[in-house]
Amino acid sequence: MNWSFVLKLALPRDRFEVRSAARARRNEQHSYVPDAMVIPIEAWRRYRRSPDLESYSEPLPLVVEIWSRSTGEYDIDEKLPEYQRRGDLEIWRIHPYERSLTAWRRAPDGTYAERRWTAGTVELHAIPGVSIDLDALFAALDR
Repeated sequence: MNWSFVLKLALPRDRFEVRSAARARRNEQHSYVPDAMVIPIEAWRRYRRSPDLESYSEPLPLVVEIWSRSTGEYDIDEKLPEYQRRGDLEIWRIHPYERSLTAWRRAPDGTYAERRWTAGTVELHAIPGVSIDLDALFAALDR
């Protein structure tokens, strides 16, 4: 089982779609491609009717980056501030070697609180009632 499938299984399929090759638009000419994004089903359906590349400019409930040696610093130094500027509600960095998840969660005033987990269950801040079992997520990353 792949790790994005763990995320997909936890979400209500009639409300959200998980995408791993879509773009989070920074502006008209530039986008980032996170490792995964959770997209409200209405936004995903709008894209499906479009001939354009799959790209989302509205704030997303969850954006996920998986740490790697080649992009780890770039993800935090460059992408994280841009996801926050976009207003994405929750941003995750999963570190497969440390077996940790760091989340930045948007508060009503627009600031972000950072929190870190290494085990257990994480309830999504942006999607109440949905939780992810980190042990299952890390096991999927090991495959």
